[in-house]
Amino acid sequence: MNTSTVESTNRAALAFIVGAAGTALSGVIVQLAVQPASDVPDDRWSYPWSADAFVAVTAVYALWHVLIAIGLVGFGRSGAAGASFSGRWGVRLAVVGTLILTAAELASIPIRDAALDDTAAGAVGTMFGLGTLVSAAGLLLAGAGTLAAGVWRGWRRYTPIVAGAWTTALLGLALTKALAGGVGVYGLLLLAMAVALHTRPRAAADPAAPRAATARG
Repeated sequence: MNTSTVESTNRAALAFIVGAAGTALSGVIVQLAVQPASDVPDDRWSYPWSADAFVAVTAVYALWHVLIAIGLVGFGRSGAAGASFSGRWGVRLAVVGTLILTAAELASIPIRDAALDDTAAGAVGTMFGLGTLVSAAGLLLAGAGTLAAGVWRGWRRYTPIVAGAWTTALLGLALTKALAGGVGVYGLLLLAMAVALHTRPRAAADPAAPRAATARG
C-alpha cells in the first residue's frame, strides 16, 4: 500500500471515528436524557423529539451514517478484510446498508408528525429494517473475511464481526424503547473498528509467512 493510499485510509478512518462516536453519544443521550424527559406521545414517529427538533436531529444522524460509510470504504481499501468473497462483498454490503440507513433518516423528515401505524411510517420503518439487515450481513461477512485474512491481529481482528453480531441484535430492539441505547452500543462497536483502522491503516504481511516459505523450501 503506497503512502497516498495510507493517507486516504487514515482520512477515512478519522471520518469513521467521528461518525461512530457521534452515533454512540447520540444513542446514550437519547436513552438516558431525552426519552425520560420527553412529553411527545410514543406513538409518534418523531418520538422522543418534537417535530421541529426532529428535523435537525435527523440531519445529524444522516451525517453520522455518511461518515460511517466513508470509514467502511476505507476499511475495504485497507485490505484488512482480505481478498476473499466474504471480505470483498461483506464490505460492499456494509456500505450499501449504511447508505440505506442514510436514506431512511432523510425519508423520516417528511413523516415526522405521522403515527407509527401510518402507511408512510411503515414504509420508512421497512427501510430502516432493510438497512440494518444489509449492514449486519455485510459486517458479519466482512468480519469472517477479516478473521480469515489475518491482517489484523489481537483485538482488532474481532471488531467487524462483533459489530455485525450486535447490528443483527438491533433488529430485535427496533420497536422497543431500548433502541436508542442499542444504537449507542452499535456506535461504540463501530468506534472500536474505526480506531482499529486508524491505528492499522495498511495491510501488513503475515510475519509467519517467511518462516512458512522457508520451511517449504
